[in-house]
Amino acid sequence: MAFGARGAGGEDLPALLEMMEDFNAGESIAFDRALFRPRLERLLADPGLGRVLVFEVDGDPSGYAIVTWGYDLEYGGRDAFLTEFYVRPDHRRRGIGRQALAAAEEAARSGGAHALHLLVRHENAEAQRLYGLAGYRTEPRAVMTKDF
Repeated sequence: MAFGARGAGGEDLPALLEMMEDFNAGESIAFDRALFRPRLERLLADPGLGRVLVFEVDGDPSGYAIVTWGYDLEYGGRDAFLTEFYVRPDHRRRGIGRQALAAAEEAARSGGAHALHLLVRHENAEAQRLYGLAGYRTEPRAVMTKDF
């Protein structure tokens, strides 16, 4: 089983949107292709916003990651947020997640980030285990959001 990770391009839109739909369904997040497609196209077109990675196993799309840029004095300046990280269910528990996470970290690092943050649902023990083994820690602060 050969794993690969690469930057996504416009030709990846159909596969990415399919995987995004699966990811969002699993996270109980409303997903509307008509809304998400132009957002994804903008991200693909502007590396100043972040990076989109496609993960492949034996040449077939097996997952994706979205890394977006931020800036935080506490973390040394540029930081990154792993806003979406998905590995297809049939490729989980085979070491693909570890390799995919390492690729996302390298994308953040090579983009100048000093830290990579992510959100994980409290009940998602499998993902928490993966992230914990990779060196991620919970912070003593809660993430709070206000929509505009």
